Amino acid sequence: MSRAKPGEGKLAVVTGGSTGIGYQLARRAVEDGYALIICADEAKVKQAAEKLRRLGGEVETMQVDLSSRDGVIAFWHKIEGRQIDLFFANAGRALGQAFHEQAWSDVKRLVDLNILQTTTLLHKVGRKMAARGEGRILVTGSIGGFVPGPYDAVYDATKAYLDSLSYALQDEWRDNGVTLTCVMPGPTETPIFQREGNKLQDAPIAQSESKDDPVMVARAGYDALMAGERGVVPGFTARVIAMLSRVAPQSLLAEIHRRGAEPE
Repeated sequence: MSRAKPGEGKLAVVTGGSTGIGYQLARRAVEDGYALIICADEAKVKQAAEKLRRLGGEVETMQVDLSSRDGVIAFWHKIEGRQIDLFFANAGRALGQAFHEQAWSDVKRLVDLNILQTTTLLHKVGRKMAARGEGRILVTGSIGGFVPGPYDAVYDATKAYLDSLSYALQDEWRDNGVTLTCVMPGPTETPIFQREGNKLQDAPIAQSESKDDPVMVARAGYDALMAGERGVVPGFTARVIAMLSRVAPQSLLAEIHRRGAEPE
């Protein structure tokens, strides 16, 4: 008789689940037996679902732009009647380029997705989990939230917000059965660098061969969530940055970031 998987009969929801870290998180959940709902703002979400189904997963999809209020409302309508056991708040954008050169519409879209709409879903999902007395949430923060980020300043600032929010909610929810973990990776080999409008594709970091593997990042985040850990910084580079952020002056941290993020 085969051993039951821990996620059998349970549901995991992944935002930004079509590629990169989000897809790898979805894959881990499928391997543990969870049914899935994944969303992304691109048609690739359907291709991702097909690959996950070939692994034996029961997968629903929604192509939706979570940077818009209407998109979040539509996605919430899809999931609000379901019992969500795992929630992966992973959707996010980066922008690159000097702050004053960025189009305001692009800046607003980034803030709306990374902060406003992510917070909206965390509030709605967290409220339901708290009322039920159980549930697990993984927030994809970033080591970028530890340092000033010239030439990706708004992105790093949004990640500082998510890192901080995560640690605050962990404390608030510690006695009501809700586990929240924040995974804070460094530069990771994902399509975020190639997305239309992201000027980081012209920066040295985009060409670097030292970026972390999204499989490793997802595994570290998923395992930390299941172990009930507050946060995890996966990868050697990210851990070095975390260490430097505690001892190095802000001016030095900013200069290091500039060298990696300034378009060539």
